[in-house]
Amino acid sequence: MTTAKRDTYTPETLLSVAVRVFNERGYDGTSMEHLSKAAGISKSSIYHHVAGKEELLRRAVSRALDGLFGILDEPGAVRGRAVERVEYVTRRTVEVLIAELPYVTLLLRVRGNTTTERWAMERRREFDHRVAELLKAAVADGDLRADVDIRLATRLLFGMVNSLVEWYRPHPDGDAERAQVADTVVHLAFDGLRTAL
Repeated sequence: MTTAKRDTYTPETLLSVAVRVFNERGYDGTSMEHLSKAAGISKSSIYHHVAGKEELLRRAVSRALDGLFGILDEPGAVRGRAVERVEYVTRRTVEVLIAELPYVTLLLRVRGNTTTERWAMERRREFDHRVAELLKAAVADGDLRADVDIRLATRLLFGMVNSLVEWYRPHPDGDAERAQVADTVVHLAFDGLRTAL
């Protein structure tokens, strides 16, 4: 006697599949049918876990945003000179991006077509603004060059960090490689921004 296949998906494993499919097909190009096929479960089984596709998107981008905003509350981001804090935030941003690569990739690809996407874009702008404020404080302290436009420096810094989602692929020696990538980003960015000693 055969029994019906039992739904073994949890909200977390379903989210992981959804993020993979959203990144492959784009959020707008993904249907609930695509998600059910990728997960190997029926659409009704998906609806057992979530209200719909947008809830999956919200959970996914929230995971990325929670990781990024969590950095801003860590001791290294709130104590010390502004330049040390912004370097810490940059290093940790790279580490979170690598640790949550599929989720941050999705966050960086949202375009504002839904309420969730607009909310995520607004939160990203808020994070960028908070880092820009640290850069401004470091300039005011005399630790970063005053001749570089802060808005431009912020965009270039995040452009470098965010480009990791396009080319970085995890290596089996993840921790050592993650540290090396983070150190390299910080050195490339801040060796050019620091004032001469």
